[in-house]
Amino acid sequence: MRNLINKIDAGIIKHLHKLEVPLARIAIFVVYFWFGLLKLIGVSPATPLVETLFNKTISFMSFEFFHTSFAVFEMLIGILFLIKGFERLAIFLIGLHLITTVMPLVFLPSSTWQAFLVPTLEGQYIIKNILIAASAVVVGSTLVPIGRSIQKK
Repeated sequence: MRNLINKIDAGIIKHLHKLEVPLARIAIFVVYFWFGLLKLIGVSPATPLVETLFNKTISFMSFEFFHTSFAVFEMLIGILFLIKGFERLAIFLIGLHLITTVMPLVFLPSSTWQAFLVPTLEGQYIIKNILIAASAVVVGSTLVPIGRSIQKK
């Protein structure tokens, strides 16, 4: 019985290894493309928070231009995670994006924190980006360093 359980466990883990990167890519695509599209068509529930942060930090462009550009930027990140060979660019862009998306935790504490270490719903929405960063790391961990060829095992 123990041997059967070990075999089943090993089989499940083998299948999870095959799925981890494709699922991470798809998950990042879905979140970034979908949320970017919601911004682009003007129905994102995050727009008020984005606009409040924009008004506190950026003054050299209109909000409409920024919001549209940010929406397209998010959609682009999602698409790039689906295309083999664009992982490095996608990970770099997601890094930039994540830096901007955590800014409300610092600049808009009344919108993102109820009390010390107790986030509002908006704060939770931002903090969940840790999972996105972890998924990007999973994808990045499969890359071959630049200048090295893939060695066959």
